[in-house]
Amino acid sequence: MQTEPTNRRLNGIYRKLSEHFGPQYWWPGETPFEIMAGAVLTQSTAWHNAAKAISNLKDAGSLNPAVIRRLPVVKLAGLIRPCGYFNTKARKLQALAIWLGQMCGDNISLLSDVSTAVLRHSLLDVYGVGPETADSILLYGLRRPVFVIDAYTRRIAARLGIIPSSGRGYDDYQRLFTANTEPDAAMYNEFHALLVKQAKSACRKVPRCCQCCLLNGCPTGKTGGGKEPVHEP
Repeated sequence: MQTEPTNRRLNGIYRKLSEHFGPQYWWPGETPFEIMAGAVLTQSTAWHNAAKAISNLKDAGSLNPAVIRRLPVVKLAGLIRPCGYFNTKARKLQALAIWLGQMCGDNISLLSDVSTAVLRHSLLDVYGVGPETADSILLYGLRRPVFVIDAYTRRIAARLGIIPSSGRGYDDYQRLFTANTEPDAAMYNEFHALLVKQAKSACRKVPRCCQCCLLNGCPTGKTGGGKEPVHEP
């Protein structure tokens, strides 16, 4: 029996998730910088904790890269305390603010003249910005067609048997998704949000296969393998 091409599988998965869950309206944020800051603050914590930290920055009139650069680290850390790891994240947030000052003088609209590849390479040199954070900034903050890979995406892909032939790293999964979908920022935004929703509702560490809208195409669930947690990539 011939295996269905990966591009058809991924597009079918997107369609089924979209029909099942509806629009997700990600990522919350009133300005590009708020979204960029949120990508840093939500590292290793739930979004509602990052949202509290962002609210504190807003209330203090400090959700601004120029202000964040000037704030003493101790004061900045106190404002973002709800997001956890606040001392480290304060330094990360200041590093991002310094990067924005150097790259565009805090005028984020000027980044539209810089290629996605150059921006990504530059972001990865910023303290505290890894591939997932850099791509979240690019996709959600700057609306670039970059597919964000996280643990949820890898979990679902592994259970569905969609495995990169090149390896199991972040870039391997990103190349697989990018090569088999149309490069569209809005679709990538929605697809990633839907995968997160699916992972939290059905494809958990201990999966709830009976609630899964992808069960018919999932070899793990159909063989009963979904009764136990799978290895987290």
